[in-house]
Amino acid sequence: MTIIVCPNCSRKHHADTSKVAAKKRFVVRCKACEHKFLINLDNNDGVQPTPAAAAPAPTSPQPAAGMSEPQATGERKTPRKICVSLSKGGVGKTTTAVSLSAGLAMAGYKVLLIDTDTQGQSSFMLGKKPPAGLTELLTGELTPKETIFEARPNLWLLSGGRSLAGVKRIIDKKSFGSEWTLSEALDSIDKDYDYVIIDTSPGWDQLTVNVLFYATEVLTPVSLEVMSLHGLAEFTKNLHAIKKYKDIDLNYILPTFLDTRVEQPKNIYRKLQSLYGDKVCTPIRYDEQLSRSPSHGETIFEFLPDGDGAADYAALVRTISRNKMILLGDTKNHDETVVPSL
Repeated sequence: MTIIVCPNCSRKHHADTSKVAAKKRFVVRCKACEHKFLINLDNNDGVQPTPAAAAPAPTSPQPAAGMSEPQATGERKTPRKICVSLSKGGVGKTTTAVSLSAGLAMAGYKVLLIDTDTQGQSSFMLGKKPPAGLTELLTGELTPKETIFEARPNLWLLSGGRSLAGVKRIIDKKSFGSEWTLSEALDSIDKDYDYVIIDTSPGWDQLTVNVLFYATEVLTPVSLEVMSLHGLAEFTKNLHAIKKYKDIDLNYILPTFLDTRVEQPKNIYRKLQSLYGDKVCTPIRYDEQLSRSPSHGETIFEFLPDGDGAADYAALVRTISRNKMILLGDTKNHDETVVPSL
């Protein structure tokens, strides 16, 4: 146990920091004055040892503060953790998360898709109704095996839904380490996968913050319209606030709903390229079949494998996996011709 002193009201709080010691830096909230402040266990005047008798020797080796665990064997598998996020809705986040996950699974990777949206649309798009999901995992009601559902070969789903609204309130009320709630719940699970893809809800709430503290990469779908550019700017500001406490950056920007018959989307696409350069992925063209496939409970690769939507998301899978040779079978390779005359 340690004593944490609030710099705003000088109130002292007893806290068990052992569970988050490996993370060094985290945000806490004073229960007395609601002030939030940063704690660094390695060097912080606000952290004091609790006066007590000498602690008993640990029964097993413990990682040093600030070190990622486990350190002894070095064999822990580390998946790529990619969140699909933008504060604005209607840009294709869930379609992108599901299609990317399905494409990676088809290519032979083991993928866990996590839906953190209260709408729970990832399950609907995959044609599944899991009996439990992320809510039960975060609350500890059920074990990981009881909450993770195999939706396709190589693709597992941790579903969202309306019950997540209550979980958000529980997380928000935590006075210590609330931003690491999701990370702690997934710590013993994610090593079983090659990729963990997280679909987020529109807006900015405590669960979205949890996702960004857990993820190591950020993919942002941006529909090719002016308001989405504004949403991207706001999201980037929020991401910079997270970077004060965790090393994370905007890695991929995915233009969506590209209609080559209209000039404005092409102009916005060029604007994105000029602002973000190599971070901009091959666009997803407007394809009616992408909106039809969920009603059949099929991914775009299952519903129309030789259509534009499947070809575009296959190109995204190749970009993310850094493997230019996968998913080249039934889908059309359009990397060189997706945006003619630009």
